[in-house]
Amino acid sequence: MEKTIMAIGGHIGDAELTCGGILATMALKGYKVITVALTGGERGNPPHLSVEQYREQKLKEADAFVKHLGGEAVVLPYVDGELPDNEEVRFQVCDLIRKYRPCALLTHWKYSMHKDHELTHRIVKDAQFFAGLKGIEREEAAHFAKGPYYAQNWEDATEFKPYVYMKVSEEGFELWKKAIQEHWFAVHSKDFHYMEYYEHLMRCNGCLARCDYAEAFMVNPEEMKLVIEDL
Repeated sequence: MEKTIMAIGGHIGDAELTCGGILATMALKGYKVITVALTGGERGNPPHLSVEQYREQKLKEADAFVKHLGGEAVVLPYVDGELPDNEEVRFQVCDLIRKYRPCALLTHWKYSMHKDHELTHRIVKDAQFFAGLKGIEREEAAHFAKGPYYAQNWEDATEFKPYVYMKVSEEGFELWKKAIQEHWFAVHSKDFHYMEYYEHLMRCNGCLARCDYAEAFMVNPEEMKLVIEDL
């Protein structure tokens, strides 16, 4: 049975940058990759595009990126910077978890300089809870997904301490480098060198994880348990 992995970002491009190496690596292993963006991230528009035009471009970029991985992109209809903090959006994400039935969720850490990132963190945790409860009746049957695993992100750096290092294969790294170029801002932003930063971060994490490339994640404090049976 095909396994699925779901990465959920506050904006189009968040998951692709912070989790992209793992997504590409898992895709090459036969996993189905689902990227979910709760907003378009359109207010980072370049001078030559209006906010509305940039949203349309980013929708195409989301699809183009995940097509390299043989997966599917989902973008909710919310505006960058105006993600609502309500039950409706939580149940929208719950329904996506139940529909696609991922084995694990990847998303934002709880502290960030961006309000959409912090809210996405809370939305995903609640959606994971709702999705796993059989007593909550929705169109699809209940499903529990592991995690969430919280991705390393320069915008979400406060109190982030890597706990899990996931190995990115060399083939996955190369596939990510090809796919991420679909995102205009990752390559062309003059405010931050996104692709370069995450490319080098994967290499640095690989050194720490004693492999070529890796991505680092945090987990919930209650899940920080190391169980051994013998020394």
